[in-house]
Amino acid sequence: MDSFFIAADTALRTLFAKPRAAKPCPTLPSGATELTDTERRRAAGLMRVNHVGEVCAQALYASQALATPDAELRRQFNQASADELDHLAWTAERLQELGARPSVLNPLWYAGAFGLGLLAGRMGTAASLGFVVETETQVGAHLKSHLDALPAADHASRAIVAQMHDDELRHAREAQAAGAVDLPGPVKLLMRAAAKLMTTVAERI
Repeated sequence: MDSFFIAADTALRTLFAKPRAAKPCPTLPSGATELTDTERRRAAGLMRVNHVGEVCAQALYASQALATPDAELRRQFNQASADELDHLAWTAERLQELGARPSVLNPLWYAGAFGLGLLAGRMGTAASLGFVVETETQVGAHLKSHLDALPAADHASRAIVAQMHDDELRHAREAQAAGAVDLPGPVKLLMRAAAKLMTTVAERI
C-alpha cells in the first residue's frame, strides 16, 4: 500500500508540481546563450521532447518500483528516479527560459509509460532490468542526436543534454550489472517505434 501511495504521489508531482532538482543545473564555461528566433524555436522543440522523456522516466521507474517485490531493486529504481527528477527540473527550467511550454499531452505520455513499466515489472527482475537497459540505451542515443541537432550557440541546452546523456548510460550500466537480460529483437523494435511516435508528436505539441 505504501508503494501505491508513493507511485500516486510521483504522478501528481510530475504532472502538476514544479520539479525541484537536488543538483545544480549543469552549465558550460562559455558566453551567454544568444539565439536567433529560428534557433530558439528549434531548441525549444528539442527540449520539449527531452522534458517528455523525463516525464516518462518518472512513470517508468515509479511503476517498476511498484511492481517489484525485490526491496533492493526497488531502491535502485527509486535512486534512478531521483536522478531523472533532476533532469525533469532542468528541462522544465530550460523550456521556460526559451519561452516555450511543456507538451500538453504529458498526462497521456505518463499514463502510457506507467503501463509499460508496470508490465515490465511484472515479468520478473531480469526482464525488468532488461527493459531499463534498452530504454536507457535508446534514450542515450536519442540525446546524442540532440547534441548534434541543437544550435551550436545554445550552450545552456547542450550542457543539460550532455549531463543527461551521461546519466542515462550510467543507469543502463547499473541495470546490466544488476542482472538484466537482453530483450527480444521484436520488443526492442516496438520500443523504438513507440519512442519515435512520442518524439515526433512531442516536438510540436
